[in-house]
Amino acid sequence: MHKPLLIALCLVLSAGALRAQEGDIVPSNITFVTSTGYWENAEGAAPSADPAGSAPGSSAAQRGYYKLIAVRQTDGTARIHLQQVASTPAGPEVVSSAELEEFTAMKAFVTDIRPETSTGITRQPGMHATVFLKTEPSATEAESWTVLIDEIGDIKIERATN
Repeated sequence: MHKPLLIALCLVLSAGALRAQEGDIVPSNITFVTSTGYWENAEGAAPSADPAGSAPGSSAAQRGYYKLIAVRQTDGTARIHLQQVASTPAGPEVVSSAELEEFTAMKAFVTDIRPETSTGITRQPGMHATVFLKTEPSATEAESWTVLIDEIGDIKIERATN
């Protein structure tokens, strides 16, 4: 009679532990993440998004995608990070990661980050994403800024023109 109760208690405790582990996957100060675009190269080196180095590993061709991540700071503003992620047989691997200083300098309150297309399909290498932000938290409308990466990896950040 007590055995079913004990089994039920164990199941509830296991489910609670699983939820706690899942909650640790993405820190609560990560407010927006978008993966979009793609990059590839035949030399195995990272494109110029990471000016300091090259990709780990062999000289085999690499291919991957970009991620933009908004990290909320204690004052409510956000820092935006750009990552290059390689698609490897072992799974995704971060090749480079850099803070986009243009957004940090604005002390922006990020309200959204969106890829150019929600289908995830892009016809040529590069990335196009829009960051929506406010420089004053009381502003009613958010400004939109684009983050563009061309086929050779050059990064351009500019106010969106609609």
